[in-house]
Amino acid sequence: MTAETPLLEASNVDFAYGDVTILRDVSVPIRSAAVTALIGPNGTGKTTLLRTLAGLQEPTGGAIAYHGPAAAREIGYLPQQPEFRPGFTVLETLAFYASLVGGGRDEAVAQLERVGLADAADRPVEALSGGMTRLVGIAQATIGDPPLVVLDEPASGLDPGMSKHVFSVADELAATGTAVLLSSHDLELVERTADEVVVLDGGTVVGRGNPAALCDRLEVGSLEAVYEESIVGDLRRVRVQGETA
Repeated sequence: MTAETPLLEASNVDFAYGDVTILRDVSVPIRSAAVTALIGPNGTGKTTLLRTLAGLQEPTGGAIAYHGPAAAREIGYLPQQPEFRPGFTVLETLAFYASLVGGGRDEAVAQLERVGLADAADRPVEALSGGMTRLVGIAQATIGDPPLVVLDEPASGLDPGMSKHVFSVADELAATGTAVLLSSHDLELVERTADEVVVLDGGTVVGRGNPAALCDRLEVGSLEAVYEESIVGDLRRVRVQGETA
């Protein structure tokens, strides 16, 4: 893989459930040592695209190519609502996942330290708060040091402090060379953290680039304004109707 070659690349990807098209002609490069953020309205295909890029489902059109190094685990994935089997501690849970890729207790401890949960190692997973459960999910997604980590709404429902911590973990992963792909509605944190933003609306990419470059291109002052200018679906129509009512 050369410096110009993305770690993972979607080319003209389509995805449909029967007659219902979710993704249309989506092309997205995911690069190493960078945070790529996917933003867009609910129901526009973000989770479908993340799952397709993570290899959890096959596209119905187009192709996805992995150009990264061989690894015991090429892609780590955090679902939007992570769940863990009750009756086990945080450390026991992560040690189990580590054993699946040839690791052990030491790696589980290292991943807990990475996300700031070392003090919760002996806590039962069912006793965790929502934010802590999400952090355990991120730790699970990074077990085996996959070259790409995909995080679906990692800060959803979290308080501001925990949301900032989650994004700082994503930033630290990218700083170590990992490609991080995430989705989020927190546009302020995305603007602070992401190296590249992909704006998805109606299952298609309507904008892509560095946050500052996107702002310059549309002559606006924030990523929130980029979002408002880019989204042309139901959400924008509802807003316009409300302003003119």
